[in-house]
Amino acid sequence: MISIFLHKLLRRRHFWRTVSFSEVAELYASRLLRMLALHMVALFIALYLYKNGYSITFIAFYYACYYVFKVLLCWPSALFAAQFGPKHGILISNFLYIPALVAFTFVSEYGFTAIVVFGVFQALSATLYELCYQVDFSKVKHANHAGKEIGIMSFVEKFATGVSPLIGGAVATLFGAEVTIWLAAILFAISAGPLMKTAEPLKTGQSIRLGGISWRAIVPSMRSEVARGFDVIATGMVWVLFVAVVIFSASSDDIYVQIGALSSVGFLITFVAAFTFGKLIDRRQGRALLLSGVAMKAITHLFRPVTATPIGVASLNLASETASTGYYMAYLRGLFDNADRSENRIGYLLVMEMAVNFGAAIGCALLGLFVWNLGDVEGMSVFFVLAAFVSVLLGTAKFALYRKTTH
Repeated sequence: MISIFLHKLLRRRHFWRTVSFSEVAELYASRLLRMLALHMVALFIALYLYKNGYSITFIAFYYACYYVFKVLLCWPSALFAAQFGPKHGILISNFLYIPALVAFTFVSEYGFTAIVVFGVFQALSATLYELCYQVDFSKVKHANHAGKEIGIMSFVEKFATGVSPLIGGAVATLFGAEVTIWLAAILFAISAGPLMKTAEPLKTGQSIRLGGISWRAIVPSMRSEVARGFDVIATGMVWVLFVAVVIFSASSDDIYVQIGALSSVGFLITFVAAFTFGKLIDRRQGRALLLSGVAMKAITHLFRPVTATPIGVASLNLASETASTGYYMAYLRGLFDNADRSENRIGYLLVMEMAVNFGAAIGCALLGLFVWNLGDVEGMSVFFVLAAFVSVLLGTAKFALYRKTTH
């Protein structure tokens, strides 16, 4: 139903497509359902662990191990996409998240064992999905209007990330975090359905090869991917914990809905930003958008340690989301263009996915060291300052698409 609505709404504006519009519409619909499920619980996982007695140091080192595991899973995930196609990978990944969520509901009873089971299945699902989604979208996008399509996808993501934390927080507050997790599991079960209506966009039965990749061109992009992984940790897990510990009382009964409401603030503005940024990218302003978004992102990280009120948190969330939307849309457009040029789409995206997870692992390990040696608040504050400098590396990506437009 969602894919039919998107098809009718957008088809007349996409008459130029050389592939069936249903392919990209179904990807929009599937992405919406998965993001609704994911952000309904993802925002609260670290907070749930903290509320159950696990220290921030433990959480940080646990996630460092989690992301290292994801790096190791990138190759078999790429191999699956090459052999069976990205759509089948997305389908399997969604079902893999269900046992992860089920295991997480037993954390209070089985402790570390449940956390490990959750982490293993979450890593399997997330790695397979992220790689297959990028392979699929990079293939079905239209080269001349990719900015607009990325804008629509960003709109879908912003809607999910704006609505689902509020819904998840409200359900967790009223009925318990476990009910939110079960609700998310149901959404995961149905989110891959829209994709199964059309064939795989790539020839299946392929092998993975890295020999055809120009490593000279890829290394600068790898550096920026590492920085992006670091930024994801700072903006997500660390910020949620900081707000819960410093701004609110993490032990309060309504902490989930408070965090969810603040995370949802300003999502309407980011809707408009997504479409506007997509048009800028198609008008060959992607490089400028990337650099301005990176600069704004670095500034928001510097302000995080001195934010002390809910209004300040809401304002910073709005600024951060706008900056993230701008730089990531421009970044994704350049990334997909490089994948097209590489003539080795899966191999190129495999390397990039390994780099972003490696960056996230480094971020979590450093957070653990800072908190262990300086304490919770001071350690997170130092981490945010470091994140501001690391995020500048996002602007060092070398994309052939933007090199052409600067001359």
